[in-house]
Amino acid sequence: MNNQAKIFYTLDKLEEVYHNEARSPELGHSEPLDGLILTIISQNTNDKNRDAAFANLKANFPNWPDVVNAGNKKLEDVIRTAGLAHTKAERIIHILQKIHDDFHEYSIKRLAERTRDEMKSYLRALPGVGAKTVACVLLFDFKIAAFPVDTHVARVSKRVGIAPENFSPEEISSMLEEIVPAERCLGGHVNIIAHGRAVCHSRKPECKICVLNEVCNYKNFQEV
Repeated sequence: MNNQAKIFYTLDKLEEVYHNEARSPELGHSEPLDGLILTIISQNTNDKNRDAAFANLKANFPNWPDVVNAGNKKLEDVIRTAGLAHTKAERIIHILQKIHDDFHEYSIKRLAERTRDEMKSYLRALPGVGAKTVACVLLFDFKIAAFPVDTHVARVSKRVGIAPENFSPEEISSMLEEIVPAERCLGGHVNIIAHGRAVCHSRKPECKICVLNEVCNYKNFQEV
């Protein structure tokens, strides 16, 4: 089975179990800037802490100008639940100031007027914004095909053999974006994450119940 066939096999098998392509979750925001800031907060923390920190931010600062006016220290206190609060607060305020300078408003909706590559370049140039954050904002908030690669997607991709062991998350993302149809990116991405959480754990994966056993290199290696 070549790599493209293996990718489609993986997507198909996981869709049979998790169904996120058939019922795509709504993960975006009416203002993509919200999604960008949420993703910054999500770095190096779990979903529970991310959501708590973002909810606290919104409760304390109903509008983005309020965040900038409050300053780094206040923002740091508000998002502390998510960890790395000092670094994240500094980056968030820098990003907000940069966006206001560029668009004369606290919004990045007008990025949609640019090409996909131009959008990626603009977002990637912001402090603390890497390939995963860019892909999340494009996919969730702008509804543009992208394939974010977190630890779950990277782990499953390498174990199944979709991606070489030495591939970086960005390289895995680029490879998947070239092969996976645009309409399958969101559901496929969420399905792989669900599988990583439910079955393909970092430690002690539950290989006996995995629907990907037929193509999984990790499972075959474990049985040698």
